[in-house]
Amino acid sequence: MSSSMTEALSMLTGIQGFIAAAVVDSESGMILASEVRGDFAIEMAAAANTEVVKAKLQAMKGIGLGDDYIEDILITLGTRYHLIRPLKINPSIFIYLAVSGNGANLGMIRVTMKKAEGSIKSI
Repeated sequence: MSSSMTEALSMLTGIQGFIAAAVVDSESGMILASEVRGDFAIEMAAAANTEVVKAKLQAMKGIGLGDDYIEDILITLGTRYHLIRPLKINPSIFIYLAVSGNGANLGMIRVTMKKAEGSIKSI
């Protein structure tokens, strides 16, 4: 794990309600770095969210938005938020974050994810 990935994940662990985070290669579904609190199947989540990213890219291409990019993807569940943020320096790599929905501030989470992304200088 690179020091910049460690720094990025460290930023995310400070988010209220943090459950898990990972830096994931969307071409293979492989986790490059991760942090988990408690019992959370981060490997399964990384693989499943790889498919989410691929499906969104395919849909964008199909409707003529292939020259645009994904800033982030938000999935809201009853008790949790899941966020996916592809890296601008390498869009095939994304940051995945799971947080508890109780008291979570989505605006602040998105700002923190953007800062975490910016801290990753190379893959």
